[in-house]
Amino acid sequence: MPDPGSDDELFLLLEASMAADAEAAARGEVLDLDKARAERRPTTNTAVLADDSGDPDDIDTQSVYVDQPPAVPLPVPEGARRPILPAWALSKSELAKQARWAAGYAGHSLAYHAVRTPLYAAKLAARAPRGAGRTLSFLGRWASDAEGQPLRAAAARREDAELYLKLTRQRDARVRLRGAITLLGSVFGLAAVIVLLVMTNAETLLALAAGVVLALGAAGAPADEPLIGRAVVKAKAPKLTSDMVVAALESLGIAAITSAKAKNSGITFPAPITRDGPGWRADVELPPGVEVTDVMERRGRLASGLRRPIGTVWPEQAKGEHPGRMVLWVGDQDMAKAKQPAWPLAKAGTVDLFDPVAFSTDQRGNWVTVTLMFIAGIIGAVPRMGKTFLLRLLLLIAALDPRAELHTYDLKGTGDLDPVGNQVSHRHRAGDDDEDIEYAIADMRELREELRRRTKVIRSLPRDICPESKVTSQLADTKSLRLHPVVVGVDECQVWFEHPKYGAEFEEICTDLVKRGPATGIVLLLATQRPDAKSLPTGISANAILRLCLKVMGQVENDMVLGTSSYKRGVRATTFSREDRGIAYFVGGEGSDAQIVRSVFVDAPAAEAIAARGRRAREEAGLLTGFAAGNADATPAAAVSHDLLADVLAVMGPDEPKLWSETIVARLAELRPDVYGTWAALEGRAKADQLVTALKPYGITTGQVWGTTEDGKGANRRGITRDDITRTITERDKKYGA
Repeated sequence: MPDPGSDDELFLLLEASMAADAEAAARGEVLDLDKARAERRPTTNTAVLADDSGDPDDIDTQSVYVDQPPAVPLPVPEGARRPILPAWALSKSELAKQARWAAGYAGHSLAYHAVRTPLYAAKLAARAPRGAGRTLSFLGRWASDAEGQPLRAAAARREDAELYLKLTRQRDARVRLRGAITLLGSVFGLAAVIVLLVMTNAETLLALAAGVVLALGAAGAPADEPLIGRAVVKAKAPKLTSDMVVAALESLGIAAITSAKAKNSGITFPAPITRDGPGWRADVELPPGVEVTDVMERRGRLASGLRRPIGTVWPEQAKGEHPGRMVLWVGDQDMAKAKQPAWPLAKAGTVDLFDPVAFSTDQRGNWVTVTLMFIAGIIGAVPRMGKTFLLRLLLLIAALDPRAELHTYDLKGTGDLDPVGNQVSHRHRAGDDDEDIEYAIADMRELREELRRRTKVIRSLPRDICPESKVTSQLADTKSLRLHPVVVGVDECQVWFEHPKYGAEFEEICTDLVKRGPATGIVLLLATQRPDAKSLPTGISANAILRLCLKVMGQVENDMVLGTSSYKRGVRATTFSREDRGIAYFVGGEGSDAQIVRSVFVDAPAAEAIAARGRRAREEAGLLTGFAAGNADATPAAAVSHDLLADVLAVMGPDEPKLWSETIVARLAELRPDVYGTWAALEGRAKADQLVTALKPYGITTGQVWGTTEDGKGANRRGITRDDITRTITERDKKYGA
């Protein structure tokens, strides 16, 4: 035993330690699993837990995975079920259209070939000798086993005696069998011909001879000269394929599509390319980061990539899907040149303005409907694109509801709205002369009073009769309530709003009608070829629901009609060409998204016939009134022409530089009771508010005015100054005189 602390003891301990290490190495190292897991656990998708104290020393260093597996299995979302039957088979009109097309195609093909039957027979007779020669040659080669000659010759060249003898024996057996068959066939055939010549009549012989000649003619037909031609020439537009779509999209220059192509994660197709009406439909899944609007704003380039006219290529956002799911529809024919179906209301029928009515077709030729009630509408376009025709079409629809009261104004003065105005309109004018403007402003004042009357009637109705506080078709039928539809159509409305004398008042009244009129059954339809801030005041354009924009020249005009940022979203009426007359972007219809429509074309004679049908319906119902009833020179009830500014100036004495608003209202009511009487009936501050509203379009504001009450006490109240009125009148008259 060595001494403790001696060199021998240290040597023994070192030797024991080395032996233990060697034994551990032989058995394998024991690892701390928790420590190893903590060291290799990734930090990019983990979180560190700490207690509420916020002490760094108390932080639990154990990492927790951010993407934890669900505690319970997530429900599998049900995918969109594709229709069992195609869309055209579910629509009666589309099914009838397809059936008519199939019947027409079959009938045309049958008639085409029936007329050419003698030509076909002559061609077959001319080819019969060649066919007879081909038939005899085929029989001779078959009987002599000519098809085996190349094999026997090849065996002879290789000097393969065994194979040659085997093939020769096979040839001899075939020739004996086929020769016997040919001999028997010739004998029986000759006998059959003799029997037919003896026992059948001449007509049967001629028919059999003709059949033989035709059969020989068919056998003698050249391979490059088909006997029967095509009855229908194949369409120029080829079938749309995925390769064509991908190539066209990759040519647009969108960076995300190019980079996705490099990563092999580009464009996909969630559904097959199918036939959809007179064209092809492709559902396209764009690469991540690419929106459908990116493609829509490059529609011209897309059409170039597909080698199709731009009027046939229509990309759009897939309804109910994410912004990268596109529906690409490529038509066989340009939308402006395709045949449009007959308008259902062209020959017969009436309408209910509270229900949807067809007025245009989409790219596929399907009908698009509009409900004219509860809306105000704007139609914008450059000249000669069909703006007035579209407005007249909507007015014709209103004319076919005998309850509707029409107010039509053709400020261009060419008489385009006369077919409607002369037949059914309650108020109608064509032109922008002074008397026409006076008539129009009087009518607008009358409609404003009618609007106020209707709001009171609706407010007084029981909740079970008028549950939504707006006019319904049933309420419109109740004559005692006088809540029938009122439709106002104005062509070239910029003439009103830019008028130096009444422009501000037109703007104020029309803005009120646009905001409150739809709920009371009053519809305002405005059309202009200058869709800018002056022609369409923002108070009107911002509240109009129905938007129809034909071709315009710039982004400002586009957004003025279709709504702010429409151009950025790819809804661009600037892409229409001069040939796209009647084609427009339609916003505010039954669907929420903008869509391309082609309005029904109704010329002046057809418009007169349709309006005459509306007139007869009114006469039968006893509802023909105003201008159409023969009161052409009648002035609207509220329309003894008056000038608000001149009236205010008249009731303010020369020695009254300032006056309270309620005092002015009271004096106005004394001056013109029929015009301002309702203002004086208001109570308290409402009188002053009414005057403020009426003067606002003229740029006149109210302020605090010191005055004396009836009991002699001084007080500050809202009022106006005489200098503001005189200055405004002077500036207006200068513009009007110019």
